[in-house]
Amino acid sequence: MPTLAENTTFIELKAAKPTGLSLTQLGVPQLDCTVVKKGKLHELNQMLEDGRVGRRFQNVRVTGVKTREGEVETAKIFIQFEVFGDDNVPQADNSGFAAALMAGTESLTPLPPTVAFLPYARAWFENQFVFDVPTAVFDCAERIELTLKADKVRML
Repeated sequence: MPTLAENTTFIELKAAKPTGLSLTQLGVPQLDCTVVKKGKLHELNQMLEDGRVGRRFQNVRVTGVKTREGEVETAKIFIQFEVFGDDNVPQADNSGFAAALMAGTESLTPLPPTVAFLPYARAWFENQFVFDVPTAVFDCAERIELTLKADKVRML
């Protein structure tokens, strides 16, 4: 049974303007206290065990937002990407990805493992996820570790 190999990469988070269409689309409150960190990666491939590309992730965007909702300060991490299933389908629900916020080489907090929206092979699918994180973790976060989990697949 073919398997997609696990693949880990790091995406640097940089301070960004707390305004713009991408933040409006996410519903981010436009307040003076809003702090934004962004990172992106053009492409990340997940290889089959024989070395061929088995799944493609493109336009990977990470947006961290710390703001106030009423009297409560909150922090959220948004992960967005497009994924293409190439010529294979997962044997069951795909194993998706895991992520962790990092400060240098120190892991600050893992984010819950998540299944990607990938109902069919040979098609692109937009994915968007949001995770609540402690504000102190947000303040220290410098990058995100993104791991595409190994996945057993059936070739078409």
